[in-house]
Order: sequence, then structure tokens, then C-alpha cells
Amino acid sequence: MANPEHVARLKEGVEAWNEWRRKNHAVEPDLHEARLGEADLVAANLKAAKLHKAYLCVTNLKAANLSEADLREASLQADLGGANLTLADLRGADLNWANFGGADLRGADLSGADLSHASLVWTNLEGANLTGCRVYGISAWDLRLEKAIQSNLVITRKYQPIIQVDNLEVAQFVYLLLNNERIRNVIDTITSKVVLILGSFKDERKGVLDAIREELRNRKYLPILFDFQKPDSKDITGTVTTLANMARFIIADLTDPSSVPHELAMIVPGTLVPVQTILSEGQREYAMFVDLKARYHWVLEPYRYESPDLLLAQLNEKVIAPAEAKAKELIRRS
Repeated sequence: MANPEHVARLKEGVEAWNEWRRKNHAVEPDLHEARLGEADLVAANLKAAKLHKAYLCVTNLKAANLSEADLREASLQADLGGANLTLADLRGADLNWANFGGADLRGADLSGADLSHASLVWTNLEGANLTGCRVYGISAWDLRLEKAIQSNLVITRKYQPIIQVDNLEVAQFVYLLLNNERIRNVIDTITSKVVLILGSFKDERKGVLDAIREELRNRKYLPILFDFQKPDSKDITGTVTTLANMARFIIADLTDPSSVPHELAMIVPGTLVPVQTILSEGQREYAMFVDLKARYHWVLEPYRYESPDLLLAQLNEKVIAPAEAKAKELIRRS
């Protein structure tokens, strides 16, 4: 059982408790198996505290210092927003519905813990051990997971057949993929219907790209039109590469291309997706495009059009059909 004196000190309030800790810094509080449900422990100094099997449900532990605390098998369905849990021992802890928003769990041992329904937003899990955690129903966004051990994460509820994955950030997606037919249909739609449109959104070109987008919609495609207003951005390059890998094919306008040459040079070598280029009659291909086309067979011959009206009239025959034929060829080869 917990040390009665330590429990009594804690119940005097956080201010008195923290003052006692300052004056008795060598004492490691023994609160194991203590009943601390619904307690207000905001910013409490619980560093290295023994909280093994403690009951901390609906406890407010915002900004509390729980670094190096022993929380094995504790019931910690609590608000831990911004709490310091570095090197905490949370093995086998019941963390159902716990809020870890902005919490610091660097180096913490959560092996075998139940994180069902926990909120993990802006949570630092660098170097944490998550082996065997149950992560059903978690909310995981903007995590820091460098060097974290993510193995055998259980994505199903208790008493359901166990399904395990090895990546916390994709756990919720995998569960949805397995259990929601609509999600599977969305993915099938994305891989078969998305068309990425690349080009310059200067006033004289935007009308052409908008018209292509509308025609693709009429043909039941899902056009994604990307505006290069901020060239030479690493983030934009990463985004457009991700979109390219989702696409059925790409339409790239080489007329006054702005940063399109740079993006194509980044995308094409590692993305096996047909690239159908278009070019206004009288305009020349940019210098490096010839090499790109010769080296990668999924980069198709540009369709040169005399006017936007003619481009739209021949879009299906000259742009969509060749791109679709190449897409089917790549599928057969894979």
C-alpha cells in the first residue's frame, strides 16, 4: 500500500506538495495503489514517484512532472496535457481515454499499455517503447517518433481477434481500411480516377487549366490542380510527389511552365505514372524535357494544340486516351 504520510501530503494541495518536495528532494514518494481519482494535480511534482497500480482516473495531471515515475499497471484515464513523462515506466498501464496532448514521453516505457481511445496530438514519443500497446481508437496527429520502438501494436478492441501493425501513425488508417468498405471504395476511386494537373496559374494560362479540369470532371475523373506560386520549395516538391503517386496520370502544361520543369525532374524518375504534356502551338519544349522523355517511357509525346477550344475538343482523343493506354500498359507490366 501507499505511504499514508505521502498520500496525506498530496491531498493538502499541489502548492503544499511541491513545497514539501523541494524541501525533501531525496524522498521518492510512495503512492503505489493510491486512490487519486478526480484529484486536481495540475503541475504537481511527481518525479520518480512510485505510482504502481495507482488509480488516477479522471485526474487532472496537466503539466505535471511524472518523469521517471513508476506507473506500471496504473489506471491513468486522465488529462495529461503537457505533462512531463520522460523515462516514465508505464508498462501495462490502463491509459484508456487519456489525453496526452503536448505531453513529453521521451524514453518512456509503454510496453503492453492500453492506449485505447487516447488522444496523442503533438505528443513527443522519441525513444519510447510502444511494444505491444493496444491502440484501438487513438487520435494520433503530429507525433514525434524518432527512434521509438513500434512493434506489435494491437489495433483491435479487447475480445476481438488480434490484428497487429508496426506503425502508430498508420494504425488508425489500417483499422479503417479493414473495417470500412467506404474507405476501401475511396482508395479504389483515388487510384483509378485522380488526375494531377500541373502548370502555371498566371492569368493567361489559368483559364486553360480550369477548362481542362472541368472537362475531366465531366468524364468522371477527380482532377487535382496544383498551383506553382512558390517555386523551389521543398515542402511543395514533397506534396506534389505524394499527389503524383496517387494519380492515374498527370497532365503537365509546358507552355510558360514556371517551375514545372523542376517538379517533373523530381517526380518522373521515381513515379511510374503516365505524364501527358500539352504545349501551345509555336512554343518550344524546355531544354531538359527531351532527355526526360527519352529516358522514361511513361513521359508521353506532347500534344501541341492551336487553341484552347481545339484542346478541349480533342482532349479525350489526344490527351486522355494516350495517358489511359500508358496507365494500362504500366499495370500489365507491374
